[in-house]
Amino acid sequence: MLKLIMLNACLLLLPLFKSKFLWLVSQTTSIFTSFVLIMSYPQTTSISMSPMSIFTDFLNYPLIILTFWISSLMILSSFMTFQNKKSPEMFTFLIIFLNLSLYVCFSSSNILTFYIFFELSLIPTLFLILGWGNQPERLQAGFYLMIYTVTASLPLLMSILFLTYENNSFNFLHSMWYTPHIWYLTKFWWLISITAFMVKMPLYLTHLWLPKAHVEAPVAGSMILAGLLLKLGGYGLIRLSFIFPQNSHNILAPFIAVSLWGAIITGLICLRQHDMKSLIAYSSIGHMGLVISGVMTMTKWGWEGAILMMIAHGLASSAMFSIANSTYEATHSRSLYISKGLISLFPTMSMLFFLLSAANMAAPPSINLVSEISLLTSILSSSAMTAPLIAIISFLAGAYSLFLYVSTQHGSTLSFLNPMALFTQRNYLTLTMHLMPLFIIILKSDILFNWLM
Repeated sequence: MLKLIMLNACLLLLPLFKSKFLWLVSQTTSIFTSFVLIMSYPQTTSISMSPMSIFTDFLNYPLIILTFWISSLMILSSFMTFQNKKSPEMFTFLIIFLNLSLYVCFSSSNILTFYIFFELSLIPTLFLILGWGNQPERLQAGFYLMIYTVTASLPLLMSILFLTYENNSFNFLHSMWYTPHIWYLTKFWWLISITAFMVKMPLYLTHLWLPKAHVEAPVAGSMILAGLLLKLGGYGLIRLSFIFPQNSHNILAPFIAVSLWGAIITGLICLRQHDMKSLIAYSSIGHMGLVISGVMTMTKWGWEGAILMMIAHGLASSAMFSIANSTYEATHSRSLYISKGLISLFPTMSMLFFLLSAANMAAPPSINLVSEISLLTSILSSSAMTAPLIAIISFLAGAYSLFLYVSTQHGSTLSFLNPMALFTQRNYLTLTMHLMPLFIIILKSDILFNWLM
């Protein structure tokens, strides 16, 4: 694992050479690293330690693979940035730097190092939005992103400093952790500890930065936000909940109520959207609401379903943003009222879009189905009163996924559509590389389901 860090650190020097093969080399290196990690997937639940507090287990290893996989697809989807020469060197540097930050954050056993790289990942994301966004509103989107996430992260820093002072250890894998001695402060301390992760996921009521950031970001920014940055919140929440399980159980009810009702409200908002990227962004809030509820139940099925949902959502949502960008390149609009009739021009692309929509609504045989079954079972085990909410969430997920598909693929084709923008091998390759893991992992889902054994 340490060799991979050194390899990615060396890739930071790649943009200095200004080679015409910059796009190809950076993309090939990321996908090659992904295949190396897949081939060396651990067979046991033992923890593999390396120098510099780097470790891997069944929880962070799939997320590390997802980091390199999505990073390679980000570069593949951003070919127009290199073709139009929109500062491709700086663009590549930011993606590689973000890739390295996420890798260290996921694999660090030092809780302070985890926090530093947890926050450091915001900087290249902000530059991607400000530098390569299309609309003037990207300044407001960047402002929302920083204010929400940084403000919520400061209490987490205070909590980490308190924990290290009480326990004399920075190690995530420390066997015994001590909480505040004053019992009536325990809930307040735990609340401020997990607020940063709730905002990052995001929990409904703290979600306003997400649609703005997604809509104004370039395709690479949207893919990294949906595919990886939202998973930082889920990963941190699982790690802390694994250390302090009783604290999450004490505040279970309000968080499940807010996340489930938030998933319903955002599902209804999706049915009223006319912007493709905004619809996909709001759907992410509903999926992450199920992850929050599953983690807070403190059950084995909830935690395993959460990690599987994060992998499934990272692939499906990233692919949805990629195909939305391909449609934008053809129509020069994200409006559902303008992007019409694509099925008559590109039936193969329409089939891939349908498979993505089916995965987004958790249809078989995608891993989204397995993850939702696990999450819904854990949520129902905490309270049978959540059954009506879960039924409505499942119905709305299918409704807005089909609404997005039908709105873009059916209808009469507009005269100013540029069909050749969609007819590229790059678009087909990007979608295929997203779809293959979604439908193949279910054949070996135990590698993600048994990380607690």
